[in-house]
Amino acid sequence: MASSRKSQPSLKPGNRIAVALSGGLDSVVLLDTVCKAHAKYKSAEIYAFHIHHGLQKQADDWLIFCEKLAKKYQIHFDFRLLHFCKEEGNIEANARAGRYEALEDLCAEYDINDIFLAHHQNDQAETVLLQLLRGAGVAGLAAMPASRKLKTTDGKITLWRPLLDQSKKQLEAYAKKHKLKWVEDPSNQDSKYRRNAIRKTVITALEKIQPEAIANLARSAALLGEAQGLLDRLATQDGKAILLKNGVQLKQVLELAKKDLPAANNVLRYWLKASGLTMPSQERLAGWWRDLEAVKADAQLEWVHDERVIRLWRGTLQVVDETAGEWVFKSIPSSSETLGLPSKWVKEAQQKGQITQVNRSGSEKIQIKAKTPRKTLKNLFQEGDIPPWQRKAPLLFINGDLIAVAGVGLSYPHLVNTGPRVLPEWQQKV
Repeated sequence: MASSRKSQPSLKPGNRIAVALSGGLDSVVLLDTVCKAHAKYKSAEIYAFHIHHGLQKQADDWLIFCEKLAKKYQIHFDFRLLHFCKEEGNIEANARAGRYEALEDLCAEYDINDIFLAHHQNDQAETVLLQLLRGAGVAGLAAMPASRKLKTTDGKITLWRPLLDQSKKQLEAYAKKHKLKWVEDPSNQDSKYRRNAIRKTVITALEKIQPEAIANLARSAALLGEAQGLLDRLATQDGKAILLKNGVQLKQVLELAKKDLPAANNVLRYWLKASGLTMPSQERLAGWWRDLEAVKADAQLEWVHDERVIRLWRGTLQVVDETAGEWVFKSIPSSSETLGLPSKWVKEAQQKGQITQVNRSGSEKIQIKAKTPRKTLKNLFQEGDIPPWQRKAPLLFINGDLIAVAGVGLSYPHLVNTGPRVLPEWQQKV
């Protein structure tokens, strides 16, 4: 991803919000309403974020249009350029995933906790129909929630969809009344994309049969969202003896499956959703149960789902995170008693290029507790009962000394409890 031509952000602390701006009718209406509300209440500093997919010839023109629009409203602007291979996979799904990732990245860069998207009632109705065609369950048919927390490292970013109760016709009327200008994406007319085909044929036919079809489909999505909330609550109750902080206990979930398979399916789906994974098909879920019933208690098992790995180890199912990441240094409040590394020492090491991140070689030792000897990482991993695939932990060295091991701990002799301090923390790229 690339980014440039960003406006100069304010350095003043305060509430910041962002609007995802494609340049189309929906996002232009959303930006206009947000900016007018800000002009009235002066409640937040506004950013407009544009995602340049590079899939259309006019994409550069849309970027320029959005940048000029941000200048008109006198708000901050930035964008991300995505790179896709049109021949690889589902271009709609890839573009959607890339768009959300880019928006998360922009929010993190500008310390923004709330971002607004312009999905509306028609989008919701189309999503319900798409999910029906896929044979989705309650979670899928609940479609798009009005708000949700993004799966970021700190979990602070919330995505909002304030237009879900507004129809496309209402947005068009607003734009006409306020003389707004926007760009048109010609790909929205291409029926080779399933969503466009549903919009142009199925939705049109349904509205002829029943004029309230769009509103009713959106209302059904809201009701199914409430039902999914109840199913999630049931999963936490059924899963009290099953769900661990980092996995699912095999013996207990198999016992539940023998008594009540739908309840066990609900617990597994809840766990997968909490782990950031998509829902498996009925066929895949049935195959998993066959594998789990046949596997021996001390055996290992591995599945690949949603481009992630699920492993069974020592009677526990776990989602394996094998993504890249980086070490970050977080400041410790002066009033805290938490031990940390001296800020000055870390800063000087950064300036001299003495901070390195390396992979484990096998012979490293570290002391992570007071009045204990240095131990090899192998021993520490065994003592912590850490699975084999998590033992390729990234190591942090400062000036040649091993300072931290992800998932294990920090070098105790290097820690202090007074003065400005920082805490090294391994953050995976979500």
